[in-house]
Amino acid sequence: MARWDPGAEERLRKAALELYAAHGYDAVTVNQIAEQAGLTRRSYFRYFPDKREVLFAGAERLPAAVTEAIRAVDPAVAPWPAVLRAAEAIGAQLAEIAENSDVRRAVIAASPELQERERTKLASVTDALRDGLVERGVPTEEAMLVAQVGSAVFQNAFSRWIDGGGQRTFRSCLDAVVGSLRGELFQLDD
Repeated sequence: MARWDPGAEERLRKAALELYAAHGYDAVTVNQIAEQAGLTRRSYFRYFPDKREVLFAGAERLPAAVTEAIRAVDPAVAPWPAVLRAAEAIGAQLAEIAENSDVRRAVIAASPELQERERTKLASVTDALRDGLVERGVPTEEAMLVAQVGSAVFQNAFSRWIDGGGQRTFRSCLDAVVGSLRGELFQLDD
């Protein structure tokens, strides 16, 4: 076998997801994932530090992408619309590359350990939104509030996109969530 096998990382991700979906996260070992992918345990660890991170590959790039998306919005745009534009840009990018998101979501939902890792990833998105807003001159407390709401809106929109089997655009899912949020907020005045 070649020292560096082309496509190995993708095969490992696919094998892990298939095994986790079939047997549950806790019942699967790194050896099983590597074997299913036609690789060795050692090869697995060239790509992933543990069996959990195979589901979160690339997540470390998400905060920087979110901050860049905020920076790309015209500085004259108010904080909330800036967050929505950044969410739209990031969501559209993720929708293009996301495969088997429904299976991944189900695997994560079945494991407290994976749920915790997902929360950590989402907290880094919130922090990136906040940092991007602060960089735009938004006071920290306001930036944190807008970032928290923006992160929740993004998560809900992505969940709707998954529920729709990727048949709807991310933008339409984002618009639906924002519409629902507006409707709920107006009810607070009653």
